Amino acid sequence: MYFIMLFLPLVGCLVTGAFGRFFSTLGSTMLCSICVLSSCILSTVSIYEVAFSGSPCFFSLGRWVYSEMFDCFWGFQFDSLTVSMFFIVTFISFLVHVYSLEYMSHDPHQIRFFCYLSLFTFFMLVLISADNFIILFLGWEGVGLSSYLLINFWFTRLQANKAGIQAMIMNRIGDFGLTLGIVGLFFLFRTINFNTLFALVPYFIDNSFFLYGFAQNITISGDTMLTLICICLFIGACGKSAQLGLHTWLPQAMEGPSPVSALIHAATMVTAGVFMIIRCSPIFEQASAALIVLAFFGAMTAFFAATTGLVQNDLKKVIAYSTCSQLGYMVFACGLSNYSASMFHLMNHAYFKALLFLSAGAVIHALGDEQDLRLMGGLKQLLPFTYSAMLIGSLSLMGFPFLTGFYSKDVILELACVSYNISGSFSYWLGCISAFFTSFYSMRLIYLTFIRDCNITKPQIFAVHEAPFAMSFALVILSIGSIFIGFFTKDAIIGFGSTYWGNSIFILPEHVIMLEAEFLAWYLKLIPVFFSFAGALISVFLFYVTPFTLYSLKLRFRLLYTFLNKKWLFDKVYNEFVGAKALSFGYTTTFRLIDKGVIEFFGPLGFSKKVYFIASNFSFLFSGFFFHYAFFMLLGISFFLLFLFFSTGVCVFHFSFQFYAILFCCAFYLFYFSFSAKTI
Repeated sequence: MYFIMLFLPLVGCLVTGAFGRFFSTLGSTMLCSICVLSSCILSTVSIYEVAFSGSPCFFSLGRWVYSEMFDCFWGFQFDSLTVSMFFIVTFISFLVHVYSLEYMSHDPHQIRFFCYLSLFTFFMLVLISADNFIILFLGWEGVGLSSYLLINFWFTRLQANKAGIQAMIMNRIGDFGLTLGIVGLFFLFRTINFNTLFALVPYFIDNSFFLYGFAQNITISGDTMLTLICICLFIGACGKSAQLGLHTWLPQAMEGPSPVSALIHAATMVTAGVFMIIRCSPIFEQASAALIVLAFFGAMTAFFAATTGLVQNDLKKVIAYSTCSQLGYMVFACGLSNYSASMFHLMNHAYFKALLFLSAGAVIHALGDEQDLRLMGGLKQLLPFTYSAMLIGSLSLMGFPFLTGFYSKDVILELACVSYNISGSFSYWLGCISAFFTSFYSMRLIYLTFIRDCNITKPQIFAVHEAPFAMSFALVILSIGSIFIGFFTKDAIIGFGSTYWGNSIFILPEHVIMLEAEFLAWYLKLIPVFFSFAGALISVFLFYVTPFTLYSLKLRFRLLYTFLNKKWLFDKVYNEFVGAKALSFGYTTTFRLIDKGVIEFFGPLGFSKKVYFIASNFSFLFSGFFFHYAFFMLLGISFFLLFLFFSTGVCVFHFSFQFYAILFCCAFYLFYFSFSAKTI
């Protein structure tokens, strides 16, 4: 069963990609959808068997690499963490497949699109079910490749090309850090298998290691080594999960179709980095300094993305920055050792974020591919169903009480509050401020899209239509999940005394922090809720009640508005101080100086050119006259004899000096005669 539910999406991808042109479009797309649906149903069975019945499954398909001490198998494990993520990925992927049946129905390359979707789903399943770092890295790179293909699906659009390349480059930077982390783990433990690594980590903390090959041998403690390795792993997570510094690809990836945005930026690719951190929780727990880095970076990412989303005018980019902000919550929860709460928020986030993206896709579909918020408005009466779905998703994102987002987002902030350390307090207050901004731009999104006066052209109004059945079906299912999933799963996943996670992730002894959060003072629990309500009310007041006040604020704080609208100028800094310098170095130094200069001058091409140049310069000597050749022969013999005379001091053939003088005179007259004859 586990083998089948892992490889079913690959079967759909291969059959559709290889033979899809021989089938009908409907048959190919339905095949991919049925394969993902079957995998989703089997993953539901696996949750009961693995998580609730406590029967994890491990299987291996054979050896992949065997080289001295390096041994890697095609191994897969299905524990509570894997099956929980398995269900989320297959469930969201199935709904995206169903949604795409209608959304992409007018695209001539629909079969290729579904092939890419199934390929992406398969690689994501490989990533989350791997039992060693090499198989995880295979899924990691496969997800990056599939995301490039999906973001750049409309490859005739220049912006889609740029977005796909940017996503690939940013992820390659993160992948370099992940590669260093994997190499460091193998250097330290001589294995890349998860279970073996997690068992060995506690015994290496107090050891010291010698690093050979330097001018002086360096001794480094096990704690420091683990900290460096965990930071390298976190750099890899920054690339995939769009943390501060490597986040710029995430908003630009909105150039892909809306179903791609829902699939990549809801439950799958962007959560791969967080999943990897949670999977490696036994390693991160032994590196306290790395946990502090996670907490600070996660909190700053949440704050940065929330402030940037305030003033964005692209419908999908606002939701993309909210994704970046929520990923910051997940990361700083991991930095505070609350991996179960982070995973709970990851699972809940999948429902309401997929709902938001698919609702945005329905709006864009109805308006003829219009994404600018300033050119919308008045859609509440035209698209009431889509308005309801997006309102539910926005309220859940805000952490509105008793919706799905409330049960995970507020728990993370409460756990940060009771951590009683600098990183916990820093994360708590930045998280609360980010919750304020999240509520503000969520209500701004709802107002500009649906409530304010209509700003749509007349042809667009006549063409506006509600989402068809296939799209509406996905929105209904996700709306139900965004309302009820958090309430029904909170006790099993983060409840006190729950054994849901078993031995899959690191859990603090006896849920000490979770117990403290249960008995946190009521007014401290209400602070995040107060911030959320305050942000929503201020947004309604500024946009609905006093819009002229908002306009005056924009004029007064024009520099701040520009700074936030330009995304804290990260793109400008990267383009001018990193990209331009790198391109200049690549052209002037590596291309002109090294490739076209040193390598071509001293390499085979340069040597052949120099031989040809010298030969062409001496070609005038071959004139065809016998006396020219006699002159050069005589000249050569003379130089040879003269060299022997001066080097040995002995006259060869016992000739006198006068003989050599006569010989040179003859050579001179012969040369003069030859030159005169050639001239005449």
